[in-house]
Amino acid sequence: MNKIYGLLSCFVIALILSSTSCASRRYHPVYSPADYVNPFIGASTSVGAAGTYHGLGKTFPGATTPYGMVQVSPNTITGGDNSPGYSYEHRSMEGFAFTQMSGVGWYGDLGNFLVMPTTGRLHTIAGKEDGTLTGYRSPYNKSSEVAQAGYYAVDLERYHIRVEATAAAHSGMLRFTFPQSKESRIQIDLARRVGGTAIQQYVRKVDDYSIQGWMRCTPEGGGWGDGDGKADYTVYFYARFDKPLKKHGIWSAEIPDNWTRKRDDVQSIPYQNRIAEAKVWPGKNEMEGKHLGVFSEFETRQGEQVNLQVGISFVDMQGAENNFKKEIAGKNFDRVRQEAREMWNTQLSKIAVNGGSEDQKTIFYTALYHTMIDPRTFTDVDGRYTGGDNRIHHNESFTKRTIFSGWDVFRSQFPLQTLINPSLVNDELNSLISLADESGKGYFERWELLNAYSGCMIGNPALSVLADAHAKGIRNYDASKALTYAINTSKRFGNDSLGYSPGALSISNTLEYAYTDWCIAQLAKGLNKTETEQAYLAKSQAYRKIFDPEKGWFRPRKNDGSWEDWPENARTKEWYGTIESNPYQQGWFVPHDIPGMIQLMGGKEKTLADLTDFFEKTPENMRWNDYYNHANEPVHLIPFLFNHLDAPYLTQKWTRYICDKAYRNAVEGIVGNEDVGQMSAWYVLAASGIHPSCPGSTRFEITSPLFQELTFKLDPNYFSGKRFRIVAHDNTADNIYIQRAVLNGKPYAKNYIDFKDMVAGATLELYMGPNPNKDWGIK
Repeated sequence: MNKIYGLLSCFVIALILSSTSCASRRYHPVYSPADYVNPFIGASTSVGAAGTYHGLGKTFPGATTPYGMVQVSPNTITGGDNSPGYSYEHRSMEGFAFTQMSGVGWYGDLGNFLVMPTTGRLHTIAGKEDGTLTGYRSPYNKSSEVAQAGYYAVDLERYHIRVEATAAAHSGMLRFTFPQSKESRIQIDLARRVGGTAIQQYVRKVDDYSIQGWMRCTPEGGGWGDGDGKADYTVYFYARFDKPLKKHGIWSAEIPDNWTRKRDDVQSIPYQNRIAEAKVWPGKNEMEGKHLGVFSEFETRQGEQVNLQVGISFVDMQGAENNFKKEIAGKNFDRVRQEAREMWNTQLSKIAVNGGSEDQKTIFYTALYHTMIDPRTFTDVDGRYTGGDNRIHHNESFTKRTIFSGWDVFRSQFPLQTLINPSLVNDELNSLISLADESGKGYFERWELLNAYSGCMIGNPALSVLADAHAKGIRNYDASKALTYAINTSKRFGNDSLGYSPGALSISNTLEYAYTDWCIAQLAKGLNKTETEQAYLAKSQAYRKIFDPEKGWFRPRKNDGSWEDWPENARTKEWYGTIESNPYQQGWFVPHDIPGMIQLMGGKEKTLADLTDFFEKTPENMRWNDYYNHANEPVHLIPFLFNHLDAPYLTQKWTRYICDKAYRNAVEGIVGNEDVGQMSAWYVLAASGIHPSCPGSTRFEITSPLFQELTFKLDPNYFSGKRFRIVAHDNTADNIYIQRAVLNGKPYAKNYIDFKDMVAGATLELYMGPNPNKDWGIK
């Protein structure tokens, strides 16, 4: 259904052309990259479908633009670990929100400004899908649901209303096709928030067509990590109806001061009953309160279309109005939709693919699409943004970005962006540096959400992104200040006190801190800070202190230097010295010193045998498991270790296998949480035939591409070349092994390529075959 709607315009063009030609000629539609995007891939939070508590993709299917502030998306559920607000298996809608998170766990946040079209009696609660509470929630026709790049549509069966959504960067638009009714309505829940509630809201009528206001969201209202993520933000809005506000009003629920208001609290029956009993104020033009909603009623004829246009800002109400006026004022729905599609085609065209199956192209371009949602813009159209000090700042030298899922995205997402969106990487580094400045903290956050230092996950991933960018020539920021903040970060979170990290996460922490200390050394080297470089190179060897030669593997260590007890299944025991993994999975993470790691593990032959066994014990469905667990990030660099073990053919074998088994053109098409672009970025790079084994180095491993040809369009503001091409001759589903390679017309025997060669405009040709060439790539 999605592809049919997405390609309709192409078929129309083809039919017009065929009418002017002889009947014997055949015409085929030309698909643009946006035609291959299927936003339903990953749009599930179902733990049952995933078979594990971590769930599946957790993406949203609604309308957005590349790295846009606004996401206009359907919402099917408020509570639980449902960060996107939507899960495909649900059969009823709460409404359509204008902010949304993509692919994260930890209960999620946003889902603000929830709009629902209704008819008949006014309800002030959505109700529950299981029927235990009734409200304005509506079943929807699953076969009517359409999701495309920049567009979403669905039919609400209860009200016989068709809803269509589209977006611009800082604003969005909903189009409703109503039935004949004397009580048609657009209602907006201003308190709604995916992981809890906005604790305070304000709304006022501006004129006969417009309202404006704000929703205040703090940890007291749950949200990110049910409040533990420290999310503290205000969403401002300016909304314009295209039918006059003749019969409008506000509802307000009285929430006692002593009631707690986190995720489970607001979903409880007593709380929901209080909202259901909200007082309705017909004709009210302005109000501030703890749980507000606003509505406009009108009469409609059969098939009448009514539009709602909304500008969003995280700065102030004037910012929301400015964003609205700059982007969508005076435009009809179809124009906004077309502009969103054009923006997606421009961004997605940064990688052109030839060959492969239709499903592979759909998975590829949808994955690329998912890498282009975050880090999203946090800056208004006038250059203003809210800083880490909660003050308004203005900076035209970079776009302030937000939602940095550091522990996930340093591995694939940001290395991909260094190649196709270097300015975005530059923006993100400026955003992290300015946040450290404005907050007064003086160190880098590992998981930033709307200026919050959430402390989510482990490690110092911003240091990886920084070192990787600097090594690749992306340097339009204060690198000296960045180095200072990087050192501060390592001192605050690192292996300093004992030379390793003890405690429950001893293995994960020690290995990740050792790697990011190496990243500091690389940045120091680039800045000619030799003393600092040498000091942090020494610190990067901390991984050796938690390797137990007797056990032949990494082992958690106590504060006093003694080892933790070694259980019988120690290497595959989840959470034994590790986070969201086991020692077998986390133990391969020494990307900055792979030769040293191999030596500790007993040499190449023994390490290769162990690594091969690690992959061969992985279940075919690639779901959550004790071996190569692609559903979570600690293993994402491991397939590329075979290149370092003189067995590049195994990197080729297993990356092709992972691409085939862990990703599908289906709702359950991502085996783990999307994690803000990381799962998809891994696919984009691996399917292209390249991927780093150590971000911070300019080395990209070469592996087996899925396609016959890929062309990366390069940014002339950063790189001298116009494009980087990968050509895979005789590439098929059976011919997965590289027989030989040619770089810029000359034989090439290395199993890796340097980033500097790639962005100088290289052409890498790979000659493929059905059997491994074990001699290629081991020099």
